[in-house]
Amino acid sequence: MRYLKFLLVGIFFGIILVKSEAVSWYRIYEMFRFQSFHMYGIIGTAIATGVLFLQISKKGYIKSIKGADIFVPKKDRGLIRYIVGGIIFGFGWALIGACPGPMYILLGTGVLSMLIVIAAALLGTFIYGVLKDKLPH
Repeated sequence: MRYLKFLLVGIFFGIILVKSEAVSWYRIYEMFRFQSFHMYGIIGTAIATGVLFLQISKKGYIKSIKGADIFVPKKDRGLIRYIVGGIIFGFGWALIGACPGPMYILLGTGVLSMLIVIAAALLGTFIYGVLKDKLPH
């Protein structure tokens, strides 16, 4: 019962993504072929909203649910790892037609082949966890 609000927000967010066609393979395909602004508009709006709320929270106007200040830790520097990670993420997104969040939404809409994608994503995450200390960061 404690986490019901998070489940309801997730369901609402999933409905919004489906209705806006943000989880549509065809929309993602159009984006990667630079044929449509639709997905770039959604992503750009999400980035702008995130930046806005992060700046507002830094000024102390927005607090966490528990009333504490929101703190975002500094990330380690390393341009190469972000470029390589972004390329791998982009290739996966282009091949599958979904990034991690919409994988579950597509499964919820009845696209059962997403079970294979989710299993592969979990396996990849597990392999990264095993190899993390051996990889150059």
